[in-house]
Amino acid sequence: MSSETIDDQLRELLPRLKRFALWLTHDGSRADDLVQSTLERALSRWHTRTTDAVRPWLFAIAYRLFLDQQRRARRYARVLEFFRGRAQIEARSPSAEHVAIEHAIIRALKQLPEPQRRLLLWISVEGLSYREVADILRVPVGTVMSRLSRARAALRRCAEGHTMRVTVSTLGKQREKEQHISQ
Repeated sequence: MSSETIDDQLRELLPRLKRFALWLTHDGSRADDLVQSTLERALSRWHTRTTDAVRPWLFAIAYRLFLDQQRRARRYARVLEFFRGRAQIEARSPSAEHVAIEHAIIRALKQLPEPQRRLLLWISVEGLSYREVADILRVPVGTVMSRLSRARAALRRCAEGHTMRVTVSTLGKQREKEQHISQ
């Protein structure tokens, strides 16, 4: 395979890889670093690739590099805390341009376990096939299908539960205000 063909394939997949890295890291600069590390690893091991499907191969590299970074970060967290003091967790405020349903879906996604979120992202957002996801996770296609079914059901339950909590909570506060005013 010529270097031009490799460049073309990588250039075509770069926006998707960047989106995936951004979803994993929730930080633009960390996502850029992850994409760069992924491409470096992919190019250095291009000749060892056992599949013609470049997209799932790249996503698997990115995901494994991300996991390695997470493990490394946890390992050094105590040392960093000692030298820097306790790190403050940034509160992520949702952007004003999202509609209420998108907020509910995002909150529901955050309630799901990481493997279910990852599976939904790969299949629903990135458009990977069941076979590609099965290759990334090294499991049978049927396992991907059953896990996806459970992930979708869990997402529905979380979204409905969240909507119900917001509604009940909002109604309860409204009733408390009405009772307070009538007294």
